[in-house]
Amino acid sequence: MAIKSFIPPQRTLMGPGPSDVSPRVLAALARPTIGHLDPAFVGMMDEMKQLLQYAFKTKNELTFPVSAPGSAGMETCFVNLLEPGDKVIVCQNGVFGGRMKENVERCGGVAVMVEDAWGTVVDPNKVEQALKAHPDAKVLAFVHAETSTGVQSDAKTLTELAHKHDCLVIVDAVTSLGGTPLEVDAWNIDAIYSGTQKCLSAPPGLSPVSFNERAATVIKNRKSKVQSWFMDLNLVMGYWGTGAKRAYHHTAPINNLYGLHESLVILQEEGLENAWARHAFHHRALKAGLEAMGLRLLVKESDRLPQLNAVVIPDGVDDAAVRTRLLKEFNLEIGAGLGSLAGKVWRIGLMGHACSAKNVEYCLQSLEQVLADTGVIKKGVAVAAAQSVHKSVV
Repeated sequence: MAIKSFIPPQRTLMGPGPSDVSPRVLAALARPTIGHLDPAFVGMMDEMKQLLQYAFKTKNELTFPVSAPGSAGMETCFVNLLEPGDKVIVCQNGVFGGRMKENVERCGGVAVMVEDAWGTVVDPNKVEQALKAHPDAKVLAFVHAETSTGVQSDAKTLTELAHKHDCLVIVDAVTSLGGTPLEVDAWNIDAIYSGTQKCLSAPPGLSPVSFNERAATVIKNRKSKVQSWFMDLNLVMGYWGTGAKRAYHHTAPINNLYGLHESLVILQEEGLENAWARHAFHHRALKAGLEAMGLRLLVKESDRLPQLNAVVIPDGVDDAAVRTRLLKEFNLEIGAGLGSLAGKVWRIGLMGHACSAKNVEYCLQSLEQVLADTGVIKKGVAVAAAQSVHKSVV
């Protein structure tokens, strides 16, 4: 059988990621490939660093995209900052805190878990108790925006607590970068990682990271080698460092980096604070439409992540059947619940290019049509409720 070129269907991506990719970014991906040590490419790398510093709100020199997805950004932070025997206080209120624990243990470290219920924020009081009980802890690790639940924890307060007890912090910002307030320098975050496929509206495959001087000093003064050759920042920065002369480390994913560069240019054009406001605005419209139908959000309002909405599935509604119909009949993707929330929530993403009035109203209209067959919702009200929010801003 002769296999032909793959032509993907045109979907509207409103799940937990990847999100819709901007047409400008797709066009950038198709530009001519050049060498990863070409002077023109090196010039783009310098611009990339500046653009990421803008997105993270930092002046950290050690800011660049890891040539792999967000999970590799996570691992880059842990393998560079941890040595065997190091103790780490890990906060878990969803799936990704559990992955942090895995990283600690695979580095030969000791994970002290601070657990909160899924759908709630990391409790600063519990964190402070753990820091007091473990004065020898080296790192506090937590998720700023928990993609599995739609919760946003207080990164500023948690970082302040860690530093008060002489701990470094590692922050997961995979879903928050570009979508919700995040200030690396103002909050004095030591190490942070993100992903390109969420609010930056670029394809998956790269993980922006940033390390401050405090973290860089720890990395330079390690007693043992970083356990990963590929992620060893002492080597990587020979390639991603400053200046025209770069040492070969690996063949960078050139066209994917074109795409990230373009997505960051788009973010800069919009303005970071404007992007944050856009995500919050369309979240309010989506919320209005969902509530008009009689649906509710899992997370209490003060703790919600605007770009990831966990919607409680009504009793008697088949989770998978609804998502399957949305995909087949409307080419619309929303996400399933994970872990203890599997079958209990849908995760609706409003990320980056996908965060628009058009998508909010299309999602509500489609979901309303599918759920109308179940008889558990109010019909013909969702889009109007969202439009009332959209029309509130002239």
